[in-house]
Amino acid sequence: MTRCVRASYRLDLMADGQPCLLWLSGRTGPGVHALGTVTGPVAATCDGPAVPIRLVLLPDPVPRNDLLADPRMRDAEVLRMPAGSNPSWLSAGQFAAVLDRVDTDRLEPWDR
Repeated sequence: MTRCVRASYRLDLMADGQPCLLWLSGRTGPGVHALGTVTGPVAATCDGPAVPIRLVLLPDPVPRNDLLADPRMRDAEVLRMPAGSNPSWLSAGQFAAVLDRVDTDRLEPWDR
């Protein structure tokens, strides 16, 4: 599958094999709903840039409120600016805060 991304310097930072996640914003169920991997380079499409990814839906999404309570997530831009554009960025510590709340044993195989 591919996901639309906003043209920015960040597109040059994305690479095949990097981890990614699906964050849903809004009033109903905001938080991390899937984990995955970038599967190729960003490509130009008629709708703008897009990146190929593979995602695995989480059986139990990680709620935004749970992440807000973790000091490692304090500066995460997806929490500070939930209506920001893709791609957003997490530090290694912020990504670890997400993974600490995911029961990876219950997931279908995915590349970590």
